[in-house]
Amino acid sequence: MITKKRKIANAKVDANKAYTLKEATALVKDINTTKFDSSVDLHVRLGVDPKKADQAIRGTVSLPHGTGKTKKVLVLCTPDKEAEATAAGADFVGLDEYIAKIEGGWTDVDVIVATPSVMPKMGKLGKVLGPRNLMPNPKTGTVTNDVAGAVKDLKGGKIAFKVDKSGIIHASIGRVSFAPEKLAENSMEFINALIKLKPATSKGTYLKGVSMASSMSPGIMIDTKSVQN
Repeated sequence: MITKKRKIANAKVDANKAYTLKEATALVKDINTTKFDSSVDLHVRLGVDPKKADQAIRGTVSLPHGTGKTKKVLVLCTPDKEAEATAAGADFVGLDEYIAKIEGGWTDVDVIVATPSVMPKMGKLGKVLGPRNLMPNPKTGTVTNDVAGAVKDLKGGKIAFKVDKSGIIHASIGRVSFAPEKLAENSMEFINALIKLKPATSKGTYLKGVSMASSMSPGIMIDTKSVQN
C-alpha cells in the first residue's frame, strides 16, 4: 500500500523527465518523507561488462562534504601500529581477539583496515566479510601500512564503490539535511571519479543512466549531459 506522503512525493517527480543535477538536488530534499535524516544515494548505470576483469569498476573517492555518516572503523594490525590507529580515530584496534570475534559472526563495523603483514590471517574470514563487502583490499586503500592516513580518510568522507553484476554502481553522497549545493558537489566528485576509471575496452555510451533518491523516496532521473564536463 502506498502511503499518502509517498503519493504526494510521487506526484512531484516527473518519471519521464531527466532533471539537471541542480534540479535533482533541490527536488530530492523536497520529496523526502522520512522523519530522520535520510541518506541521499546516486545510482549510476555504466556501459561496462562486469564479467570482464578490466571492466569490473571499483575504487574510492573522498567526497568534499563527507557522507553525513560517521563510519565505524576497525583496524587489524600488529601491536606496534595500535597507538597510531587509535590516535587517528579508529573505533576498534587489535588483531587476534577481533579475528576471533569476526569468526563468531561479529561485523558491527562499516570498514576494516588491515596492514599487509596481517592479511594472511584474514583468509579464513572471507566467508563472513566477503558478502558484506568488508574484506580489506589494496585497491580501496584498506590494506596499508599507513593506518593513520587510512582512518582519517575514511572518517573524513572517503567512500569505496564497486560495480554490481548489472553494471550499476550505488553510492551514498550525503544526507537530505545537506544544502543542494553540497549534494551537487559530492555527486560531481563521485561521477568524475567514475569517468576517470572508464576502461579502454568499454565501447559506446559509458554513463548510461544516473538517478538520485533518498531513503523511501521515488528515484529522480538525471540528465547525463548535466554531469559530464
